[in-house]
Amino acid sequence: MRDRNAPDEGAGGEAGAGLERWLEAERDQLVLWLPVMLGGGISSWFLLPDERSWTILLLICGALALSAAAVGRGGRAARGMTVAALAVAVGLALMWVRAENAQGLVLARPTIAAFEARVDSIEPLPARDLVRLRLAPSRIEKGVAHGPAVRLPAFVRVNLVTADMPAGLTRGAVIALRARLMPPPQPAVPGAYDYARVAWFDRIGGTGRGFAPVRIVSRGESEGSALRQRLSSHIEASLAGSAGGIASALATGDEGAISTEDSEAMRRSGLAHLLSVSGLHITAVVAATMLVVLRMLALSPWLALRFRLPLIAAATGAAAAIGYTLLTGSQVPTIRSCVAAVLVLVALALGREAMTLRLVAAGAVIVLLLWPEAVAGPSFQLSFAAITAIVAFNEHPRVRALLAEREEPRSIRFARGIGSLVMTGLAVEIALLPIGLYHFHKAGLYGVAANIVAIPLTTFVIMPLEALALLLDSVGFGAPFWWLTGRALTVLLWIARTTAGAPGSVAALPAMPAGAFAAMAGGGIWIALWRTRWRRLGMVPLVIGLIWALATPAPDLIVTGDGRHVAVRTASGGLATLRDRTGDYVANVLAENGGLDGVPILLSEQPDARCNKDVCAIDRAAGGRTWRILATRSPYLVPVRELIAACRTADIVISERRLPYGCRPRWLRLDRPTLARTGGVAITLAHHGLTTVMKPGDRHPWRIPPPLEPYVRRSGEEGQRAYPARGSAAGRNAADHTPDWRGRAGS
Repeated sequence: MRDRNAPDEGAGGEAGAGLERWLEAERDQLVLWLPVMLGGGISSWFLLPDERSWTILLLICGALALSAAAVGRGGRAARGMTVAALAVAVGLALMWVRAENAQGLVLARPTIAAFEARVDSIEPLPARDLVRLRLAPSRIEKGVAHGPAVRLPAFVRVNLVTADMPAGLTRGAVIALRARLMPPPQPAVPGAYDYARVAWFDRIGGTGRGFAPVRIVSRGESEGSALRQRLSSHIEASLAGSAGGIASALATGDEGAISTEDSEAMRRSGLAHLLSVSGLHITAVVAATMLVVLRMLALSPWLALRFRLPLIAAATGAAAAIGYTLLTGSQVPTIRSCVAAVLVLVALALGREAMTLRLVAAGAVIVLLLWPEAVAGPSFQLSFAAITAIVAFNEHPRVRALLAEREEPRSIRFARGIGSLVMTGLAVEIALLPIGLYHFHKAGLYGVAANIVAIPLTTFVIMPLEALALLLDSVGFGAPFWWLTGRALTVLLWIARTTAGAPGSVAALPAMPAGAFAAMAGGGIWIALWRTRWRRLGMVPLVIGLIWALATPAPDLIVTGDGRHVAVRTASGGLATLRDRTGDYVANVLAENGGLDGVPILLSEQPDARCNKDVCAIDRAAGGRTWRILATRSPYLVPVRELIAACRTADIVISERRLPYGCRPRWLRLDRPTLARTGGVAITLAHHGLTTVMKPGDRHPWRIPPPLEPYVRRSGEEGQRAYPARGSAAGRNAADHTPDWRGRAGS
């Protein structure tokens, strides 16, 4: 038996020895996988549906760790497997505990209440003429809540019209107001922004709008403590419009004064990262602080001879980074950048190499331990993908050899520097492209060219001019520098608008499957972190994920979770919306998740649609057959008999209301009770594909829908005209019993 098994044992031993040799060659890179495994465990909590699956994965990780430790005999592969399994388990457990600790009361239904609340934060939105307040309700006034008695959540988010904002309101004040509050909204359609998840971890259990009058019951913090708010107001008063909003974003992180059009232009041109305070801004602040402090201290020979001035300058730069982070609201990208800046300064003080992937990994571990839910958001992903791409690209031996300093003419050195910027920018754009397409369904294609000009303009012109303007405002001489800052910001906005408006500037893609995104992300991480030739294997999942994403068909029909808004794919490939008065936000959500770069058209204006004020019907050819789609489009109800007759000839019927019992379409019925269970829906007709926001068995706390009252069919429902009278809905077509919607088309 030994002779028979000897070849297999030798093959296994050779494979194990080869694995050990590979890991030995990559030993310096192994530690970089710690935050990846930690993030993988956190991500698995979001991807797996319930407590049972989370527990099973924890047990599997524990078994793998114990098996590797027992069988591996101290080899590098066994130790790596043990650490990886434990890191995944720690990440999953950490996320589970974080979600449980964030648990709080969430409103089950809309309510109007008058209450007193402490102001937790104030976010001005001048471009929308609003002020957003995060409030901690403390007392509900009796007799003012509409409907059943309610208990308000620990925190609510309320928008106030700027004119209703009481003067002198600061953080910590107690105010009395009346507001209409609703549960945090689920994604409108599959793939849309998930505010319900964000609100859960922010402990916000209700959102809504406040009404005047708003009365201050007790004053909050002193005016001096509201530095961020006062500084933003001062900057926006010095520079009007979006220029002031961008200047405020650079100084305090407040983006509320940037118009919707300019914000979209910045995003489409690939310059939106300039508005989020992150590595670029922290680096500029630290570098400027160190330069100024070092030059000033060097003026004293006594100090220069007795102290290590670079260490003093580094300590001052670290203090400036921390202060800037606190001033700008301590967002995740800012904290990550601050941590990285401090670690860089420590490395410089110790005489180590400053910028490495280990530094990036350390920053990622700190953020994941403190805010594990950040891994699911675009801010964390974009921030770390960008810095990882920059460092990994410039650490590659061939790139280092190409870009290394050498004795050469200035023209060649300048060309080499420009080439370095272009190649690094291209690497960053490639790294960010899947993330942008997954979260925003759009990605700017000309971002490299725009950033080559915009980044130096922001770093070396706009930010120094703004800092000088703020400094000289203290003595009344800041006006000339504000004028120069405004001109520079005008150039930046021109770059954004021109780039965004160029033909083919944006790649649009329908909602990407999570599996495709995971494959591309995994392949990209594999390529970035390994150094030997085995890194090329990362191209396999990367290409698979890319093909999967591109091959995913755009939905033919998109329905929002409330059933009010519907987008139908037209014969020309565009999207047509059901309601003539679809708001800009909803229209953008439908267009983005449908893979459309533009504004949807109106369904009532399509030649193959039959619409009146109450209902629309359209026939769509897909999958070798014709589908008839019927949807209500007004708050008025049509006669029951006509609606039931129309339902029998339709394949899909959609309504924001509860449809009568007799309405039985051939394939799918989406009315209020159904959509309350499924949330928004995206349908691909050719493949009978149906994607919903709510997944069966999903036990994530923000996904559990409120209980619904059972539908009880009333006696004689089909025979009565129970809906409000509004005149005749339309004439009837005797051939198929479908109301003649064309009779009131365009009305």
